[in-house]
Amino acid sequence: MMNAQRRIVSLLVGQTIVFCGLPGRAAADDPSALFKQHCAMCHREGTELRAPLPDILALMPREQIVAALESGSMKGQGEALTHEQRLSLAAFLSKTTTVQLTGGGMCASGMSPAKLAGAWNGWGVDLANTRFQTASGLRAEDIPKLKLKWAFGFPNSTVVFGQPTIDSGRLYFGSQNGTVYAVDARSGCIYWTFKAPATVRSAISLDPISPGKPRLAYFGDIKANVYAVDSANGTLVWQAHVDPHPAARVTGAPALYAGTLYVPVSSVEEPPAGNAQYPCCTFRGSVVALQSSTGKQLWKSYAIPDPPGKTRTSSAGAQLMGPAGAAIWSAPTIDVERKVLYVATGNAYSDPPTKYNDAIIAYDLATGSMQWSRQMTEGDRWNFACQPGTRNDSCPPNPGEDFDFGASPILKGSLLFAGQKSGLVHALDPDKQGALVWQTRIGRGSALGGIEWGMSVDDENVYAPLSDINGKGLPMGGLFALRQKDGMKVWQAPPPKPACAGKPGCSAAQMAPATMIPGVVFAGSMDGHLRAYDAATGKVIWDFDTLREFPTVNGVKARGGSLNATGPTLAGGMMFVNSGYGALGGMPGNVLLAFGVE
Repeated sequence: MMNAQRRIVSLLVGQTIVFCGLPGRAAADDPSALFKQHCAMCHREGTELRAPLPDILALMPREQIVAALESGSMKGQGEALTHEQRLSLAAFLSKTTTVQLTGGGMCASGMSPAKLAGAWNGWGVDLANTRFQTASGLRAEDIPKLKLKWAFGFPNSTVVFGQPTIDSGRLYFGSQNGTVYAVDARSGCIYWTFKAPATVRSAISLDPISPGKPRLAYFGDIKANVYAVDSANGTLVWQAHVDPHPAARVTGAPALYAGTLYVPVSSVEEPPAGNAQYPCCTFRGSVVALQSSTGKQLWKSYAIPDPPGKTRTSSAGAQLMGPAGAAIWSAPTIDVERKVLYVATGNAYSDPPTKYNDAIIAYDLATGSMQWSRQMTEGDRWNFACQPGTRNDSCPPNPGEDFDFGASPILKGSLLFAGQKSGLVHALDPDKQGALVWQTRIGRGSALGGIEWGMSVDDENVYAPLSDINGKGLPMGGLFALRQKDGMKVWQAPPPKPACAGKPGCSAAQMAPATMIPGVVFAGSMDGHLRAYDAATGKVIWDFDTLREFPTVNGVKARGGSLNATGPTLAGGMMFVNSGYGALGGMPGNVLLAFGVE
């Protein structure tokens, strides 16, 4: 889920701000001078869209900017500044104030949710992460009749995280400021909130219903904490810290199976490497298995088995370390038949090269032992020292292109499908140690290109949205249908020309994951549109432009923006989608939209 796709998410995740400049004292404490020295080289046009532009930074409350510099993902860069300089810089950048909530939008006391058929639990609707909803309560012929039913505004946010989970008439989702909400699916009124100390990006996974026992809801935050709360009232049941590394975080949804919670661990250690003094790098991606009832750790397995050691000393005198990286951004995929789980890993951060980055890895469900690993891109070592204009020798010689995986693998039948930022879709054989069955290129690929957040499948095809943001004027966007048995292209739907062309962050790139119901594929775009495609032909059958202001059920001023990072979820005859992503070069927004048929 961070990497380049995560790279920025890394960067923007949570505190959504990226300071890429080298450390040092500005000539004066003038905030414009501080910005020019420490920030402007990344927060400007033409930087591969790795950081939000100043107009997006202006929408962030100053407290959010200070938090990013002092305890968030940009702590390494913030250490080059005094506390007073951080305050001054935040005041210079921010043109907004923190919204104070008044408790509006709460459900009436004693209200019970309407009983809606079907559910969407966790990231991919099922353990195989197919993102194919067969119990949506909607038919293909209903989709052109979808209308907006209500909107929910996220306070103090420029990026909307937390793909909604739906069950028993309630919607559960996290947010940029760490608030987790349980709301009524029909009306959007709030049943309860839970406040985590940091951004909750992951989708929420729910226990099966068990009479007489509280049903727990599980999620992680960007401080590598995992929580279990009572889904009825939001009361904390347990909390676990799954990785001690200061850059560690949980972005992918924990996967729940047979009483065990499988948690993917990612990180934002790449940005600090832009500081020549930083001893890059020591983080390794991992999967942590927790007992779901108590949070007790059962096992932990690293994507890179060998711990990092000293490699060389940089010209700045920093002790460089490795191997490192292979963050796991996305939700694990559970293979019940083979009793294994699959994860997709990110790029390596430093030397020496490893065979476990940009890979699909299989682990034994019971013990965590690695069963096999299949690397798709060799030598892909990358960190922020490799960026043009900030390069220092913490960047490995001949670095890669940041072609990691941000999307969960999909298990369908006898094949495992994986979409990569390289622009390639892979089909692997899980019975043959992940041997490659076919490989199809749908795009050129780039650090923010290829397949970013996820694909979907039905019984015949794989459906892959294409990003390919590259800053070089090359084609981007589009949706592809590939035949599962051999990877042949069934159809390609080109992206419509964005109506918002010329607006900062507007593009035709399609980073958001696809979602399906029988006969229909949904895919969001960075231009703010959510479109529904005929699964047989690729024809657009419904199109909703989210790029506007919305009246909200909770009274928070809200506006749509780029669709990214999460996809629509459907159940009970309704569809829910997040809009707004002032990161990864997108347009900011802060709204959750609910649709139904009139």
